[in-house]
Amino acid sequence: MSTSSAQEKYERWHMGECVRCGRRASKAANWEGLICRTCCEKAARTYGICPGCGTDRLLPGRRDGIPTCRDCSGITRDFRCARCGIEGHLLGGRLCERCTLHDRLDSLLEDGTGRVSLALIPLHHLLTAMPRPKSGLAWLRSTKVQNLLTALAAGAMPLSHEAFHEHPDWRPAAHPRDLLMSCGLLPEVDKHLLHVESWLQRRLAELADQDHLPVLQRFATWHQLLKLRERAAYRPLAASTVVHTTQEFNRAHEFLLWLMQRHRALDRLGQDDVDLWHATHKPHEHRSLRAFLAWAMRTGRMPRGLRLPRLNLVEGRPLTQHRRLELLRRVLDEAAGPVRSRAAACLMLLYAQPASRIVRLTLDDIVHQADGQVLIRLGDPPTPVPAPFSDLLLRARVERTNMNTAANADARWLFPGRGAGQPLHHRSLADLIRDLGIPGRAARTAALRQLVLQAPAPVIAQALGFHHKTTTCLASEAGGTWSRYAPNDHAQ
Repeated sequence: MSTSSAQEKYERWHMGECVRCGRRASKAANWEGLICRTCCEKAARTYGICPGCGTDRLLPGRRDGIPTCRDCSGITRDFRCARCGIEGHLLGGRLCERCTLHDRLDSLLEDGTGRVSLALIPLHHLLTAMPRPKSGLAWLRSTKVQNLLTALAAGAMPLSHEAFHEHPDWRPAAHPRDLLMSCGLLPEVDKHLLHVESWLQRRLAELADQDHLPVLQRFATWHQLLKLRERAAYRPLAASTVVHTTQEFNRAHEFLLWLMQRHRALDRLGQDDVDLWHATHKPHEHRSLRAFLAWAMRTGRMPRGLRLPRLNLVEGRPLTQHRRLELLRRVLDEAAGPVRSRAAACLMLLYAQPASRIVRLTLDDIVHQADGQVLIRLGDPPTPVPAPFSDLLLRARVERTNMNTAANADARWLFPGRGAGQPLHHRSLADLIRDLGIPGRAARTAALRQLVLQAPAPVIAQALGFHHKTTTCLASEAGGTWSRYAPNDHAQ
């Protein structure tokens, strides 16, 4: 039989138009007609109360477009797992996804005695209990993840943060480390601090043959890491911290190479050298090098008294109060987009909160009082939330996303991310807000400008978590003065 005729025969018997999605695909089932693999798997994960018999079970079939159970739909296929008996999508050995995940973890976490390593039993329980086992199976397909889990179970890799720092493949090792912290097998340490420590360790190892390595090592250890550890002890670090720290280190390295090419030593640096570098480099490079130059002068590694050029801050186009309110009305509309995006946009338009701070909000920061009043804890004291935004915020608290994996089974974040125990990345949230047509920087500036015109700048700063200098400067720019807040204005 020729190849063309075999292909024609295959398409005639095994290909067709799916009765559910309408696309031409391979046949996976033939219940009410040809059903493609995608629709078949979706049907095998649909649960609810059958309208025909009233039982709460798997609803793979359809009657008049309504999902029904296999008995009421006349489906002869058995969806029950051969081990646990639960109906669902079956894989090899007629096992459901959860039982398959259980067996896969038993194999990877085996310590050489045929049993799961005692030290990793909490990790085994965490993964097998995840609401969506399909995600766990997809994660375990990675060869690098398999090798890492096998090394941990066999004892070839110690169960410590130092071992993860030294791991050559930091990307596949990051998520397992977060999971190990979530289940208590590793000490809880700020995730972003760990990323910075790992990155600096690898970067310093790459520069082992550089003459200026000692200076960079001291800058990283006694300035960058020291500063980040102090900040992490006070509050969780933002995701942007990793980017800023790596940029500062790389810019310091580039600056020292530039000096070497000009045959100038750091301790012999002159004002003309500083001015020349700033004149021949871009503004964003000026900002990222400033931390190193200030540290070098403060510690005596560079002549003191050198003047650093003033940074030019680029301000976005101002947003009028009328436009801000128009955008606020638009995002409060149900048709504007997902609840998560709309709630985050309102926090930006009403309270001038940046995306990096919005993602750090937790369920505990939303206070629903007995009298129906909703408060949000952005500073001290909690700030009242007006209707109808209060209803949207309560919905966002209930309808959270990214809750179907082991990473976030018990997450308290208002906007959970995909990382274990971590919120949504601030850039991802900023993109969601931008998709709604909200200009982030202009919206925050307009909101804060309006707020400081309505109340004293220090009060706004304390209530919304800003520095008092920020709100005071903005109040002056907006034309607000202390004379507007006369004593009689607050008389009871």
